[in-house]
Amino acid sequence: MTPDMLPTLALSTMGVAVGVFIGALIGINISSRNSGGRPDWLFRGSVYATAFLASMGAWFVAIVFKGLLG
Repeated sequence: MTPDMLPTLALSTMGVAVGVFIGALIGINISSRNSGGRPDWLFRGSVYATAFLASMGAWFVAIVFKGLLG
């Protein structure tokens, strides 16, 4: 893997980030509504920030796996 491949890997795995963001957003919203308030484990107390953080983590892992495994 060369540094020139990084933009290609990032673009080819972008769907992972979008999917995880939407899924986390829905899941966290359902969880917070069922618990009667915002859970304590949210990043900075924000549903959107937590979903964004989860999506960026998943995107990073997907880039690494695709780069290493092909």
